[in-house]
Amino acid sequence: MTGHPAGRAATDVAERATAGFRQEYAAEPAGRWAAPGRANLIGEHTDYNDGFVLPFALSLRTVVAAAPQPGRTWTVWSELSGETVTFGAEDVTEPGRVTDWAAYVAGVVWALRDAGHDVGGARLAIASDVPLGSGLSSSAALEAAVLAALVDLGDLDLPVEKQPRLAQRAENVYVGAPTGIMDQSAVIRCREGHALFLDCRDESVEQIPFDPAAAGLTVLVVDSRAPHRHADGEYAARRRSCEQAAAQLGVPALRDIDVTGLDDALARLDDPETRRRVRHVVTEDQRVLDTVALLRAGRVREIGPLLTASHASMRDDFEITVPEIDTAVEAALAAGALGARMTGGGFGGCVLALVEADRADAVADAVTAAYAERGFTAPTHVTVQPAPGATRLR
Repeated sequence: MTGHPAGRAATDVAERATAGFRQEYAAEPAGRWAAPGRANLIGEHTDYNDGFVLPFALSLRTVVAAAPQPGRTWTVWSELSGETVTFGAEDVTEPGRVTDWAAYVAGVVWALRDAGHDVGGARLAIASDVPLGSGLSSSAALEAAVLAALVDLGDLDLPVEKQPRLAQRAENVYVGAPTGIMDQSAVIRCREGHALFLDCRDESVEQIPFDPAAAGLTVLVVDSRAPHRHADGEYAARRRSCEQAAAQLGVPALRDIDVTGLDDALARLDDPETRRRVRHVVTEDQRVLDTVALLRAGRVREIGPLLTASHASMRDDFEITVPEIDTAVEAALAAGALGARMTGGGFGGCVLALVEADRADAVADAVTAAYAERGFTAPTHVTVQPAPGATRLR
């Protein structure tokens, strides 16, 4: 990420993917397909609790230039690694046969075949501006762009509403990463100028108007550059704690605890840590609903305090932030951000801040200065507006 808006990113990446295809295959691609990274405006760790999330797509994109090739062989070139990987039908008969970055591509082929689709061979070239490891769903962007390309090239019957679940299955089963449905839903189904209100229980969606620019605002996304100390163990521990609490409270999921009944629910839990985890999830679901209500009413400036309250809950109750993340949030707020919060699973990743458009650089500079004072690795940043989901480019 850089310090400038990302509006031209899709065009730049498409040109790089096309150039890579020409160089690698000495031919022209049949088309180019793009899928965005995503930021979650609000609703963290609510997805696996059957709750509500509100992500939006970024103008940072992964682009796949592709063309069919005979037989059941797939050849993939990656700009990032400089590698070309080829795998055949025998490699997508079961999960795990292809590894590293190419597993995400093979996983999509495997998931399509496993769902009964006749997937033809293809040559693909991949370029991306979605930063890896920053919590902006680079893996989902790759899966969605590859999926869009293969569906179009093969003229496959796969309605868009069914594509997120298939892409998620590729990542969960073939790659072995335990992601929820939010990332794939966002990168596939988001619309420009909107956030995607997703009910993670029934997977219903509503496009919620979210146009910061119309209100003179922008979203500043800061990559904390913090090493992911998380890990999978901490994430799994949070999930396990939530599931155990739901069982103890006698509900299918924590989503079924209404905020009005939160105090009674907490009183039934003996462990203080578990009470904190439950309080975060229940109040976070309510913050999503409150944010949606404000955006439906066109009151985008008023969502700032909800974003900040979400961060405090992640910091104090769910305990998933790190010093770099907290420093970025505090510095952004002190410099005039209307609201700021960590976005993503935690233990590193990105912070988003809702800021006056003409103050974005000043807020970013304040975060950078605060990092320098603490001796942290300098952060990077980009300003974004809600962008469209996966699409074929002209």
